[in-house]
Amino acid sequence: MVRLALHDDLPALHALVESAYRGDSARGGWTHEADLLEGQRTSQAELAQALDEANNRVLVMHCDGALIGTVTVTRRADGIAYMGMLCVDPALQAGGMGRTLIAAAEEQARRDFGATIMEMTVVAPRTELIAYYERRGYAQTGEIRPFPLPQFDHLTMVVLTKALG
Repeated sequence: MVRLALHDDLPALHALVESAYRGDSARGGWTHEADLLEGQRTSQAELAQALDEANNRVLVMHCDGALIGTVTVTRRADGIAYMGMLCVDPALQAGGMGRTLIAAAEEQARRDFGATIMEMTVVAPRTELIAYYERRGYAQTGEIRPFPLPQFDHLTMVVLTKALG
């Protein structure tokens, strides 16, 4: 089941994001950044700020009381929403939950923000992840952005978009 995240979810949400993106636990799945980036992916304070921001929707997927996935949707200008921080528990990846979260994010963007386009970015070396999103209807725009953290300025981000019908 997918629902909006609550402040009570923050400890479990933070643990989920860290386990899916960084460290040895992330290597249990295929969507991690553990071989490209070190350090913390986010903090509970940053997640709390995302929950409180009117232009964000943080969605969580849960099963039997445990958080197993999340995605954040952010309203941008001119009918564009941004999808970020999509992750599924590494032990449960490749089971269709990412597809479910993407669909929920797209619906949330249409309903809450009137979005007609979803935008996202993927770390450029992650060609298998870019291909995954392309199979979900996303297309590379040709735009490349700098990585958002200056200590990783050797990395770039590929921009993908999808028209929301």
